[in-house]
Amino acid sequence: MFAGPKRLAGIAVVWVLSLVLTVQPALAQSRSISFIRDTEIEHILREYATPLWQQGGIVPESVTIALINDDSLNAFVSGGQNIFFHTGLLMDTEMPELIGVIAHETGHIVGGHLARSRDAMSNASTIATLSLLLGLAAAIGAGRGDVAQGVMGGGQEIAMRSFFSFSRQQEGSADEFGMHALEAVGWPATGMLSMMQKLASQELLPESRQVEYVRTHPLTRNRVEVIKNFVEHESKNNNKSFPAAFYDMHARMKAKLLGFMRPDLALRRYSADDTAVAARYARAIALYQKGRIAESLPLVDGLIKQEPDNPYFLELKGQILFENGHAAEAVPPYRRSVQLAPEAGLIRSALGHALLEVGDDRLVPEAVQTLQAAARLERRSAFVWQLLSSAYSRADMQPQLAYARAEEALARGDIRAAKFHADKAEQMLPAGSPEWLRAQDIRVMVESRVGMDRGE
Repeated sequence: MFAGPKRLAGIAVVWVLSLVLTVQPALAQSRSISFIRDTEIEHILREYATPLWQQGGIVPESVTIALINDDSLNAFVSGGQNIFFHTGLLMDTEMPELIGVIAHETGHIVGGHLARSRDAMSNASTIATLSLLLGLAAAIGAGRGDVAQGVMGGGQEIAMRSFFSFSRQQEGSADEFGMHALEAVGWPATGMLSMMQKLASQELLPESRQVEYVRTHPLTRNRVEVIKNFVEHESKNNNKSFPAAFYDMHARMKAKLLGFMRPDLALRRYSADDTAVAARYARAIALYQKGRIAESLPLVDGLIKQEPDNPYFLELKGQILFENGHAAEAVPPYRRSVQLAPEAGLIRSALGHALLEVGDDRLVPEAVQTLQAAARLERRSAFVWQLLSSAYSRADMQPQLAYARAEEALARGDIRAAKFHADKAEQMLPAGSPEWLRAQDIRVMVESRVGMDRGE
């Protein structure tokens, strides 16, 4: 879950990827981008988005969801099928509005708008910078489960407007897809209209005071009127509701983010007398963030008692215990969380980390097995490969250690180290084994990259 950039939920090492951007000075800004990871929030967003993606013929598993730690109101797509959400958007919108944004952004993917925009770019340095940003997006998997795992410091300013602004025609096309996709699923488009009306009020503000979404998504009065006309005269879903579970999921997502990112505000907003699950969730997280563990853990235990099969409550308990020096006590809740969410690679990596930190060699085989599964699910995470390297070292599995170090170096972008360790692994591993074949792939990939850099 969320913690500062120097230490993420018990992770002492944070992968920092510096970008050297060659953008025009007039377009450059001075912000860095930090990504957060959370299994529960990513799951919620996928639940919202999957029916809409399916309406557009998109395979849900092919879409990457990225969470940007930024209070501004924004979301955008890049590189084909990558959707970026600012945490400010998730905390400051209602669920129907957020789903309206997702429907619109899906329209950009279906319409191939980013590819067309990229084709229209003539500035080679801008294209190169976009490629670097997409490389950063592909690497957001570093870290362990919970709210904000894997924060990476961005380099220089990314000139968002230049890369992610769409034409008015493209915006209208994305709106059209969004409205009809919602209609086809049987969901109302009223949230999409509400969001657009909120954004329309920004048009009168100076550009420097407009929310990020308006600056990257050209807004016109005509767009709002088209959506309003659809809602009032065409849609048959205005009196329908979203799935009942969505409302509770959204309340928990907002509570979780607020607890981690604004703990003082969370403690003021969610009263100790409020017995709702979302309120207790927010308070448990906020108290833990404030170091008040003796008050936080009973709240978590109460949540687990109420929902014993909720993997995210168990994950939270494991994290609190782990980060406060109780690795052995963290293992059981993490184990149960993995049983309940077996496809959550981030939670598996958290369990593997705890098993290693206990310091009991009898737990090393379980750590190896757990981290191998985590690496299959989070292949681009440098931290998971680093943990697996530690496990292989503890188990004296030298060929596998060389392979894991090659994967870790590749995930960090260190191609020389990746080639060195891949060569070593290829020599030590049994010919034809999966790791041997993958080591070959890494070596060939790196050699091709080096050749391209040399212009060969």
